[in-house]
Amino acid sequence: MAQDPITLIIRTIGELFTFFVLMRFLLQMAKADYYNPISQAIVKITNPPLMPLQKMMPRAGRFDMSSLLLALIVKGLTLFLLFTVAGVQFNIIQLLIYSVAGLVSAILTIYFWAVLGSVIISWIAPQTYHPAPQLLMQLTEPLFALCRKVIPPIGGLDLSPIAIFLIIQLLQSQLRAFVI
Repeated sequence: MAQDPITLIIRTIGELFTFFVLMRFLLQMAKADYYNPISQAIVKITNPPLMPLQKMMPRAGRFDMSSLLLALIVKGLTLFLLFTVAGVQFNIIQLLIYSVAGLVSAILTIYFWAVLGSVIISWIAPQTYHPAPQLLMQLTEPLFALCRKVIPPIGGLDLSPIAIFLIIQLLQSQLRAFVI
């Protein structure tokens, strides 16, 4: 699709809000600190459209599925607007497939950058008290712990980030055909 100003604005606003909603879901899933100022900002940004969905959808344990549904709706609406502006013919099934693939790709991208940030922070300032590094560590630690069960640290060297990067790249390569 061409990058005219309307398309750029639609894509930027849609992707940015999808990012915030996905971050809310991922931070809840990772049991990150709710009182972290960044977590609070994400909650305040996403609360207005999320409140009605939370009343309609029950929580599935610790997972707030309403935030995932909102992310899917926002992604679908963004793609609908992009397709409409570009004059592309589509059906609802294609829109749903592209929306789901886009969400999975966005989650993988978030984790890629979060893992990279965590690795850099662990080298530069491992015991920092700033809210951003703490949130990154809280977001990525469950993923690192899961990976360490399969690949334990070797001589003090943690290889879990490398394995996570490889898995993310493999999954994203499979999604490229469905991501717009």
